[in-house]
Amino acid sequence: MRRESITTDKAPAAIGPYSQAVRVGDTVYLSGQIPLDPETMELVGGDIRKQVVQVFDNLEAVCQAAGGGLDDIVKLTIFLTDLGNFGLVNELMSERFQEPYPARAAIGVASLPKGAQVEMEAILVPGAR
Repeated sequence: MRRESITTDKAPAAIGPYSQAVRVGDTVYLSGQIPLDPETMELVGGDIRKQVVQVFDNLEAVCQAAGGGLDDIVKLTIFLTDLGNFGLVNELMSERFQEPYPARAAIGVASLPKGAQVEMEAILVPGAR
């Protein structure tokens, strides 16, 4: 199978040698998104709520560029610098996703790029809903 890079200017540009997403067959692998504003490439405010919302917005933009949406995500991995924010992430996720929810992991980490408090990566299958 052939690999195809997915890109959109509605999500932050890659800040390293990677693609925003890669399609192989019917599956799209989304790179980790941190809460960067795609226009300024600056981290959104220090508030964790704003950061989680921005990450979901960024993921959604990449999903749309790949021909899907958040509800086509089959696997979501969340990295948090403070697992005390786990409940807030659940609350905000329930506002953006519908059942059946994707499989998911939440992992506590010491730090993330650019001082972000949250990063998420996903596996998407457009039309899976």
